[in-house]
Amino acid sequence: MSYPPDPNNPYGQPQQPPQQPGYGYPQQAPQGVPPQQPGYGYPQGQPQQPPQQPQYGYPQQPPVPPQPEYGYQQQPQPGYDPNAYGYQPQPVPGVAQGASGYVTIPTGTFQIASYGARFGARLLDMVFVFVIYLVVYFAVIAAVVSSSNGGGLSGAGFGAIILVELFFYVMLLAWDVAFVSWKGATPGKMILGLLIVDERTGVKPSFGGALARWGFPLGLGLFTCGIGALLVYISPFFDNTGKLRGWHDRAANTLVIKP
Repeated sequence: MSYPPDPNNPYGQPQQPPQQPGYGYPQQAPQGVPPQQPGYGYPQGQPQQPPQQPQYGYPQQPPVPPQPEYGYQQQPQPGYDPNAYGYQPQPVPGVAQGASGYVTIPTGTFQIASYGARFGARLLDMVFVFVIYLVVYFAVIAAVVSSSNGGGLSGAGFGAIILVELFFYVMLLAWDVAFVSWKGATPGKMILGLLIVDERTGVKPSFGGALARWGFPLGLGLFTCGIGALLVYISPFFDNTGKLRGWHDRAANTLVIKP
């Protein structure tokens, strides 16, 4: 031990030289010097690598759908063209769309014939029938008068007049039943573009269906002095299904459309 003693080592213990820190040896920060802060945005103890930049055009956030502006109209559904000629909505099969005036039957979707068009077709048919009847009637009367030579109505002449009356009812039968079962419409309906179809099949009625449709108002009128027939012809106004079916249409399962 040296004398006088070292004030830093009063007991004389041997001092070892300070070890130099090797590679990777953690250095202690000198007193009074603040420790180094890690780089901005990088965690301690991890290699500092620059953040990867997103590729060009890569969306950072999911795109926000554009909000419609005031007055913006939504795009129409595929297959819907309101400007197309003859566009027809597609109602539920078997259900009449009273507000739109269309109905779906097995053969497609068609416009329901309005009551005004049906009434106009009926008037045309009545005019045609009565013109034909009057032509035949006056022709028969002229023949009867000329054959009697002023001697009054003979039995043959009376029989001829009875035949003319029967001809009138036969013509009515042929006009409504034969035309409807053959063409699906009377001449008056053909002129106005109307068609009578069987609601169950979508095609023209059979002879039995046409006969039931014609005979229902006639038979009801015979038992009610014509009042029943009048009610039958205005009964489409009372149809709450929107199909404008009269009582005779219900009896024959028919429907009047405008193809």
